[in-house]
Amino acid sequence: MMKALQLSKELETSLPTLSLTNLPIPNVPPGAALIKIQYSCINPSDRYNSLGGFPKTIFPRIPGRDYSGTVITLGQDSDAMQSHWVGKRVYGTGGAELGFKLDGPHAQYCLIPEKLIVEKPDSISPVQAATVGVPFTTALRCLTRSRAKPDDIVLVIGASGAVGSSAVQIARAMGCKRVLTASRNEIESPDILLDGDIGAEMQSKIPSLTNGKGVDVVIDTVGNLDIMNAAIHALAIKGRYAWIAAPRGGASTTLNVDVFESYRKEIELVGCNSGLATVEETAEEMKTLTWLFERNLIHPRDESLINVVDLDDAIEKGYRAAPSEKQIVLKMD
Repeated sequence: MMKALQLSKELETSLPTLSLTNLPIPNVPPGAALIKIQYSCINPSDRYNSLGGFPKTIFPRIPGRDYSGTVITLGQDSDAMQSHWVGKRVYGTGGAELGFKLDGPHAQYCLIPEKLIVEKPDSISPVQAATVGVPFTTALRCLTRSRAKPDDIVLVIGASGAVGSSAVQIARAMGCKRVLTASRNEIESPDILLDGDIGAEMQSKIPSLTNGKGVDVVIDTVGNLDIMNAAIHALAIKGRYAWIAAPRGGASTTLNVDVFESYRKEIELVGCNSGLATVEETAEEMKTLTWLFERNLIHPRDESLINVVDLDDAIEKGYRAAPSEKQIVLKMD
């Protein structure tokens, strides 16, 4: 048996309930690996899932997306594959299905599709590795889908957040000409402070920061319509705007785009959703990130910014904890 968090529903129309329970350690089918989970972080999407925010979730379901742990066994008889992977420390994330349609890693053991297992770099600790998946793959997905390249000027909106700070690192590792930051965190001295009249701030700052050209790529991790409108106007000719968020709580999600300006400048709007990532896409993203970690071109969240919580306390001190700058990571032992 294993300890696990579980989301369940009494009725189709009711909200899910989250509980700590004991479940059998799963049998390993072909194409999967059984991972003994050491750490698994709680992402905003995990909390949203626990509130019934994703219609695609099938209940009952063990939540969670990102993890680090050790391979116990594979669901195939190949001695070569078993000897290669068993005992290896691995890390990763689950793309479109883990925690939604397949049981996630907020448990002591988890089945991970074989294609998704990636060896953890020695340069990052197991607890740091558990914070990599969603933020870094989402950031990489945004930069890939917006076709960021070395001669581009990139603006990251929400640069102090988990995805935003990952995007800043990856864009610099890609050799982008210049990476500008926009944030509400004045302490970090962003290039653009998202406070007060945002449109005026961008109009006054972007031309001088880009020699009058404008921004080639915007990576928006905030999803505020006022910020989006101002940043779209700041795009250069053939500029690309990638975003991962939208207003919630009943606020309007309709963006008014000047289609005349957009076609004259050949602007592209690129929505990015890590919840649609296939197993193959996620595996390639994790391999790319591993290559960058191994060469110290990017770095995970510092352990001083991580709050480790025992699985037994995961509901009260994890899922229901007050918002904090620290990332909550569940310890499974």
